[in-house]
Amino acid sequence: MPKAEVSALQGLKIVDFSRFLPGAYASWVAADMGAEVIRIEHPRELAKQTAMFGADDDAAAAARRRARPSYTRNKRSLAINPGQAAARPVLERLIAGADVLIEDYRPGVMAGMGYGHAAMAALNPRLITLSVSFAGQNGPLADRAGHDPLALALAGALSRLNGLPTPSLPGLQVADVLTGAHATIAMLLALAARDRRGSGEHVDVAMSDASLPLLLVSMARHDDLDELAPPGTWHPKGGVWECADGGFLCTTDMEPAYWQRFCAAIGRPEFAARQHDAQAHPAMHAQIAAILRTRSRDDWFALLGTARTQAMPVYSPAEALAHPHHRARGRIVDVPLPADARPLVQLALPFGFSETRAVAPRPAGPAGADNAGLLAELGFDAEALAAAGAFSTERSKA
Repeated sequence: MPKAEVSALQGLKIVDFSRFLPGAYASWVAADMGAEVIRIEHPRELAKQTAMFGADDDAAAAARRRARPSYTRNKRSLAINPGQAAARPVLERLIAGADVLIEDYRPGVMAGMGYGHAAMAALNPRLITLSVSFAGQNGPLADRAGHDPLALALAGALSRLNGLPTPSLPGLQVADVLTGAHATIAMLLALAARDRRGSGEHVDVAMSDASLPLLLVSMARHDDLDELAPPGTWHPKGGVWECADGGFLCTTDMEPAYWQRFCAAIGRPEFAARQHDAQAHPAMHAQIAAILRTRSRDDWFALLGTARTQAMPVYSPAEALAHPHHRARGRIVDVPLPADARPLVQLALPFGFSETRAVAPRPAGPAGADNAGLLAELGFDAEALAAAGAFSTERSKA
């Protein structure tokens, strides 16, 4: 008889106050792995999101926008105002039965609302509070607010380290994803420690801290990071090359054997011996760039693939999502959306197991879609709470 499938985090309960990707990433992993995740959606924060990103007049478009982020699926939504006194009994009862509380407010904000770790641990000694912030819970910059690029700037990753002639916004949520991954690791480590110790703890994950590992390789190669090559300097370890059709190809042939193959494949075998000849690098770079502009991106990819070098087309996001490699590995999933013939294209979790399986994807519904069910489970009357202002956008006058 086949064994009943049990998800890795089945039975875990998470109360998630997070509003942005770094905190939501940890609860995304947990939800896909079977944890019960309840999003606390502050009406005022929802209004702020609408002000920042706009709104859809069409209900179907609004539903699609709401469900589109991969990291919101498989979570329940409780739309409630934590700042209202009427909401406190609901949230305290919810947190009292939880394993993890995730929040991404500036340090002190949760405590100011009455939901700081010390107060909630008094209700639930096994509670793990995962606080995700810009610069951490202590230190000279702890009170600062900031998003992804500022964390990279503070960590030194927007500097000459990135190899660009001048610092620039990366256009990708590098710090957000790094922070989310580190927050997930920290949460799982805290759960493992709780199993041994018996009590919970406060976990501090900062975006600036999570960005510091971007320095690891450079630190391993230089005692003094001011010795790094000037911005824009090219070294024969690879590059991004424009091709004849306007497409781009990335190469990473830094290892001697790959570098030799690359030089032979482009018709410049004499370059192989000059990999570390810094004075020759500018002229070599110009010649390689001119050679790569003589064929299309895909022609070069085919040629260099046959030569067994390290090369990859610079795919657009749409090309990447449609790539058969990602599809074959199950990293791109089509998630059905109620009342919409077009499924959502979402990301699966970025790892695989031989036995463990993620739960079936369930796209996010409207904010507060689970209010009735959750409040009933907790033993509260939704109408009475509404009359007391628990779901309003106003601050408590208490």
